[in-house]
Amino acid sequence: MPYDLSKLLVIGVSSRALFDLEAEERLYQRLGLESYRRYQIEMETELLEKGTAFPLVKGLLALNTPGSTRRVEVVIVSKNHPETGLRMFNSIRHYGLDVTRAVLTGGEALNPYLRGLNVDLFLSCSSNDVQAAIDEGIAAAVLYKPPVEPIPDAVQLRIAFDADAVLFSEASEALYREHGLEAFLEHERKHADSPLAEGPLAKLLKKLSVLQEGLDPEKSPLRLAIVTARNSPAHERVIKTLRAWNVRVDAAFFLGGVSKDRVLEAFGAHIFFDDQEAHLATASFTTPSALVPYRSDSILRVEAPIAEVAGSEAPALS
Repeated sequence: MPYDLSKLLVIGVSSRALFDLEAEERLYQRLGLESYRRYQIEMETELLEKGTAFPLVKGLLALNTPGSTRRVEVVIVSKNHPETGLRMFNSIRHYGLDVTRAVLTGGEALNPYLRGLNVDLFLSCSSNDVQAAIDEGIAAAVLYKPPVEPIPDAVQLRIAFDADAVLFSEASEALYREHGLEAFLEHERKHADSPLAEGPLAKLLKKLSVLQEGLDPEKSPLRLAIVTARNSPAHERVIKTLRAWNVRVDAAFFLGGVSKDRVLEAFGAHIFFDDQEAHLATASFTTPSALVPYRSDSILRVEAPIAEVAGSEAPALS
């Protein structure tokens, strides 16, 4: 009988997101594919260090209770060639990760496979691959480098989201940029009873919320938070939108411009999703962080490259 992914939370993660392969990526960019291939084969028995997505992946897999219905599936989705993937699988086995499925495309585009696997979120260090996914309506994010200090294992997985242009559409953010703060606050006050439109990670939040159903919030293995620059009176529309979506978040931080990094560190997030590099640049020092880019046709899209997030804009093996 075919294995059905449609009812699971499916996370696609690149090898370079799960493990620290930045040195290998630099070798590939400098010397080419054949040198990279030989090096990976020579280093096949050498374990890889944990990457930015590792704490999130480990926490998500812990939501699968042994002996009960599986709830989360993590799939490696990478442009690597099959013969260079053994080192990755050896490391997965060493760390005890229940990851058994992989798509290694040998350099081909990833999007068709993300669709075919019903991926709810794709995490990568390649801004090109993430942009391609976002442009096709697939939830995706570019990972920053891991925090300076390793994130300790925790009994409870904690995920934090920015609000506008991440969970919600970019419409309110666009209004704020064009007309300023006072116009934005007045607009949100007047439309407090009108749910915000969905953003790129809305469906992910909804699926995560389903995993919380029936669980005591104080004992749940999953804790969700919104960390946003919104403040009163713009908070009300967020709360009512989540209510309309039948989604439960466990905490909300309406910071009104206060830096997010200290709050995220206190919350203990295993991942934080935001659309603005200004917030992520500081948060990523202490919290695993990911940039959710705007669609290529978005009016908010800034032309400055995002290559500094995870390395070169040149084709990557991910």
